[in-house]
Amino acid sequence: MYAIVKTGGKQYRVAPGDIVKIEKLEGEPGSAVEFTDVLMVAGDNGENIQIGKPTVANAKVSAEIKRQTKGKKIIIFKSTRRKGYRKKTGHRQLLTEVTIKDISL
Repeated sequence: MYAIVKTGGKQYRVAPGDIVKIEKLEGEPGSAVEFTDVLMVAGDNGENIQIGKPTVANAKVSAEIKRQTKGKKIIIFKSTRRKGYRKKTGHRQLLTEVTIKDISL
Protein backbone atom coordinates (compact mmCIF):
# COMPACT_ATOMS: atom_id res chain seq x y z
CA MET A 1 0.00 0.00 0.00
CA TYR A 2 1.24 3.47 -0.82
CA ALA A 3 -0.04 7.05 -0.81
CA ILE A 4 0.75 10.42 -2.34
CA VAL A 5 1.07 13.04 0.40
CA LYS A 6 1.34 16.82 0.06
CA THR A 7 3.46 18.68 2.60
CA GLY A 8 5.70 21.72 2.44
CA GLY A 9 4.48 22.59 -1.06
CA LYS A 10 5.75 19.29 -2.48
CA GLN A 11 4.26 15.85 -3.10
CA TYR A 12 5.80 12.60 -1.89
CA ARG A 13 5.05 8.95 -2.64
CA VAL A 14 5.19 7.12 0.70
CA ALA A 15 4.68 3.58 1.93
CA PRO A 16 4.83 2.13 5.45
CA GLY A 17 8.46 1.81 6.56
CA ASP A 18 9.80 4.52 4.22
CA ILE A 19 12.17 7.20 5.51
CA VAL A 20 11.45 10.54 3.80
CA LYS A 21 13.20 13.93 4.05
CA ILE A 22 10.59 16.71 3.91
CA GLU A 23 10.46 20.45 4.58
CA LYS A 24 11.00 21.31 8.25
CA LEU A 25 8.20 20.41 10.67
CA GLU A 26 8.06 21.51 14.29
CA GLY A 27 8.61 18.69 16.76
CA GLU A 28 11.19 16.68 18.65
CA PRO A 29 12.66 13.38 17.44
CA GLY A 30 10.34 10.55 18.46
CA SER A 31 7.13 12.61 18.30
CA ALA A 32 4.22 11.57 16.07
CA VAL A 33 3.03 13.49 12.99
CA GLU A 34 -0.13 13.05 10.90
CA PHE A 35 -0.51 14.08 7.27
CA THR A 36 -4.13 14.71 6.26
CA ASP A 37 -3.46 16.12 2.77
CA VAL A 38 -3.52 12.70 1.09
CA LEU A 39 -3.97 13.09 -2.68
CA MET A 40 -4.07 9.39 -3.62
CA VAL A 41 -4.11 5.97 -1.96
CA ALA A 42 -3.37 2.70 -3.75
CA GLY A 43 -3.30 -0.89 -2.55
CA ASP A 44 -0.64 -3.49 -3.20
CA ASN A 45 0.36 -3.95 -6.88
CA GLY A 46 -1.46 -0.73 -7.83
CA GLU A 47 -4.98 -2.04 -7.20
CA ASN A 48 -7.86 -0.31 -5.35
CA ILE A 49 -6.72 3.17 -6.35
CA GLN A 50 -8.56 6.08 -4.72
CA ILE A 51 -7.87 9.52 -6.15
CA GLY A 52 -9.01 12.57 -4.18
CA LYS A 53 -10.74 15.68 -5.45
CA PRO A 54 -8.43 17.30 -4.24
CA THR A 55 -7.84 15.03 -1.21
CA VAL A 56 -9.09 11.58 -0.23
CA ALA A 57 -11.76 11.88 2.47
CA ASN A 58 -10.82 10.46 5.91
CA ALA A 59 -7.38 9.34 4.71
CA LYS A 60 -4.42 9.86 7.04
CA VAL A 61 -0.75 8.99 6.97
CA SER A 62 0.89 8.69 10.38
CA ALA A 63 4.63 9.14 10.79
CA GLU A 64 7.29 9.60 13.44
CA ILE A 65 9.97 12.27 13.39
CA LYS A 66 13.37 10.61 13.18
CA ARG A 67 15.63 13.69 13.21
CA GLN A 68 15.94 17.35 12.28
CA THR A 69 18.68 18.01 9.73
CA LYS A 70 19.90 20.29 6.95
CA GLY A 71 20.05 19.56 3.24
CA LYS A 72 23.00 19.73 0.88
CA LYS A 73 24.55 23.19 0.41
CA ILE A 74 23.45 25.08 -2.69
CA ILE A 75 25.80 27.76 -4.07
CA ILE A 76 24.31 30.98 -5.45
CA PHE A 77 26.77 32.93 -7.60
CA LYS A 78 25.89 36.27 -9.20
CA SER A 79 28.14 38.28 -11.48
CA THR A 80 27.97 41.06 -14.05
CA ARG A 81 30.35 40.85 -16.97
CA ARG A 82 33.00 43.55 -17.37
CA LYS A 83 31.87 45.40 -14.21
CA GLY A 84 33.78 43.55 -11.51
CA TYR A 85 30.59 42.56 -9.66
CA ARG A 86 30.78 39.10 -8.08
CA LYS A 87 28.70 37.81 -5.21
CA LYS A 88 28.75 34.28 -3.78
CA THR A 89 26.28 33.04 -1.16
CA GLY A 90 25.02 29.66 -0.06
CA HIS A 91 21.89 28.06 1.35
CA ARG A 92 21.11 24.90 3.31
CA GLN A 93 17.44 23.99 3.57
CA LEU A 94 16.14 22.84 6.95
CA LEU A 95 14.70 19.32 6.65
CA THR A 96 12.87 16.84 8.84
CA GLU A 97 13.47 13.13 8.40
CA VAL A 98 10.33 11.11 9.10
CA THR A 99 9.57 7.39 9.18
CA ILE A 100 6.16 6.45 7.75
CA LYS A 101 4.27 4.21 10.19
CA ASP A 102 0.77 3.65 8.80
CA ILE A 103 -1.67 4.62 6.02
CA SER A 104 -5.33 4.58 7.02
CA LEU A 105 -8.57 5.29 5.17
